[in-house]
Amino acid sequence: MAKTGVISEGDSAKVVDLKKELLVLVKYLLEDNDNNNHENEYISNSGSNHSSCYIDAIDKAREVLSCLKDVKLKKTTSFRSDDDDGDDRSLSCPNEFRCPLSKQLMKDPVIISTGQTYDRPFIQKWLKAGHRICPLTQQVLSHSFVTPNYLIRELISQWCKTRGIESPKPVTGVNEDGPVEADRDHFVSLLDKMSKTIPEQKAAAKELRLLTKRMPSFRALFGESNDAVPCLLKPLTQRRGFSKSRNNENVDPNLQEDLITTLLNISIHDSNKKLVAETPMVISLLIDAINSGSPETRSNAAAALFTLSALDSNKTLIGKSGALKSLIDLLDEGHPLAVKDAASAIFNLCIVQENKARAVRDGAVSVILKKIKDGVHVDELLAILAMLSTNQRAVEELPELGGVPVLLNVVRESACARNRENCIAILYMICTNDRTKLRDLREEERAYGTLSHLVQDGTSRAKRKASGILDRLNRALLTTHTA
Repeated sequence: MAKTGVISEGDSAKVVDLKKELLVLVKYLLEDNDNNNHENEYISNSGSNHSSCYIDAIDKAREVLSCLKDVKLKKTTSFRSDDDDGDDRSLSCPNEFRCPLSKQLMKDPVIISTGQTYDRPFIQKWLKAGHRICPLTQQVLSHSFVTPNYLIRELISQWCKTRGIESPKPVTGVNEDGPVEADRDHFVSLLDKMSKTIPEQKAAAKELRLLTKRMPSFRALFGESNDAVPCLLKPLTQRRGFSKSRNNENVDPNLQEDLITTLLNISIHDSNKKLVAETPMVISLLIDAINSGSPETRSNAAAALFTLSALDSNKTLIGKSGALKSLIDLLDEGHPLAVKDAASAIFNLCIVQENKARAVRDGAVSVILKKIKDGVHVDELLAILAMLSTNQRAVEELPELGGVPVLLNVVRESACARNRENCIAILYMICTNDRTKLRDLREEERAYGTLSHLVQDGTSRAKRKASGILDRLNRALLTTHTA
């Protein structure tokens, strides 16, 4: 059953006025005022006798009803439901807004691999029936995935709006079908090209990067075979084998970028994380990419390590591989594209205790302090430093590297409660380890009242740590006086 359409604001006001006028006329006609009672609004406004006015009122009522009919006819019905036999609007809509299969105005336009646009339910029904050609062009489809055509959807919406028609509602909660046999065949053919000429490798890598970015089901295909990831990385492993050094100098930069990014894309799929990380050479190739790739390749390699480190078993595996040193070096260089990805990966990896020691050994404390001084990603780096401060070597390095004044400055200047909390937690660990640093904190308290302010307005954790430092200061002062 068709829903009613919508009327413009001007037409709505006109309908109201017409109904009011009709109400006056009908009231007059029903009263049949033979006594020429001029209290009626219509009669009082006319100068004619009763009979003439009565006939005029009938004619006027007909005119008002005719006007009401005209206004109502301007209302165009909106989309019919799937159970309707047709769609009134489709009769007049532009051809480019019609689905070539249904011949109706499209509700959810999508693009297939040949570039043609169809309404989602109709093309999915076509594909599910086993058809592997484009209905319009008869071209063979390279894959069966569909992509929303936002441009056509917006044009349809604008077209409906200008005609006072309710816009079609995009399909929500669509259950995307998994890959079909044709997609698997295409997937295998792309991986097969990784053993062929460099132009074929580059073309296949670019398409795999695009498909794994847009299609979750295509990412899942890598999990169906233990050979898929090694096949994907064959251009990198072959050239790495030819080179005596641990880098990819012999690899085309664009090819390396596409392959590393594809690796990142497939690592997003939860069921792939263990398989990808445990595939021989994957972690080594990611480290190579961090060390010698283009800025985007290095950033994506760090992001891949971060994504893979969601699994605790992978955290240990990545930590043992020496990846932390490369991530810290990447953080130190400070390329805008890579700093945040490197910091995120380091944080995730250092959740595991043994990786904290590795990060400290590889110079994380000095690099992080330098970045905090420079005001680079202070939030993320303070969180890492707070985590590392539970390591004995880190807490010994911090004061030696001038960490106490840097942290106190952040506590004074930062408006971020979490940053202040992390700083005071690190300072608490420093004071617990080295009592001589209490002198610096006593001077800070006398000059600025920094610790007292935190006790008053810090987070609950910051209050506890600040109170703990103040207690130590008071005990140290009491001991000095007693002595």
